[in-house]
Amino acid sequence: MNSRTLAVLVLGLLVGIFIGAGGYTFVYAKGYSYLTNDPAACANCHVMNEQFDGWIKSSHRLVATCNDCHTPEGFLPKYATKASNGFWHSYAFTTGDFHEPIQIKKHNLEIVLAACRKCHQEVVEALDGPHTANQPQTCLPCHRSVGHYMVN
Repeated sequence: MNSRTLAVLVLGLLVGIFIGAGGYTFVYAKGYSYLTNDPAACANCHVMNEQFDGWIKSSHRLVATCNDCHTPEGFLPKYATKASNGFWHSYAFTTGDFHEPIQIKKHNLEIVLAACRKCHQEVVEALDGPHTANQPQTCLPCHRSVGHYMVN
């Protein structure tokens, strides 16, 4: 067996192990559920139980799912965001490298704020007018627990 054949064999073995382990992890961690619009998928990871329970108690559960607030509009932007978040959430939870309590990243916060502004456009426009056009108001300083009702 020459070195080229051995290299191809080793590479094939490594790719097979990677695909097998990835496939097993995807099924075991219910990765397929993240392709749905079911909010229960977000609670597959115990770290999100508090946020899921807060959403269940909030008024938003009647009008919005997790994807309505946490993914951008459009098929490609939505699934690109879900894929990126899925990868980084899996990485963080597997390695234990995440902040407690969990914190939203800047890019994802921008998506959430855009969703707030879209759904509540009339109110937002009324508030932005008297404040400043250069610095649109953000919702979270006053309404932090609206989507995920939390008792402090």
